[in-house]
Amino acid sequence: MILKIINAVLILIAVFMGFKQGYAMFSGKPEMLQMFSKWGFGRNGVMINGAITIIAALLILFPKTFVWGNFLMAAGILLIICFQLLDKDLKGAAIELPFLLLNLVILFLQHPLKKD
Repeated sequence: MILKIINAVLILIAVFMGFKQGYAMFSGKPEMLQMFSKWGFGRNGVMINGAITIIAALLILFPKTFVWGNFLMAAGILLIICFQLLDKDLKGAAIELPFLLLNLVILFLQHPLKKD
């Protein structure tokens, strides 16, 4: 029971962070546009990435789409990590690692409302 509560809290954290970052990308915040522009993303590309991140965050909430949401979220984080490593920005890649690990941990623990 305690494990399910911890997992529910971790899921809420992941959803909040995904929605926050997705909204920042979708609304075209200057920091996001600047970061993604160095990797060749235009404003529309950043907005699409933001929309996918928001959708992934929402999919995590439901047991039937939990795995797909985590997969999309982890793929987006991994994309950013790969771009950071291409730029030889180890600090930027290291900052993203806890978020990737968070998705992997909640995937391992599974959805707390899933019927066994």
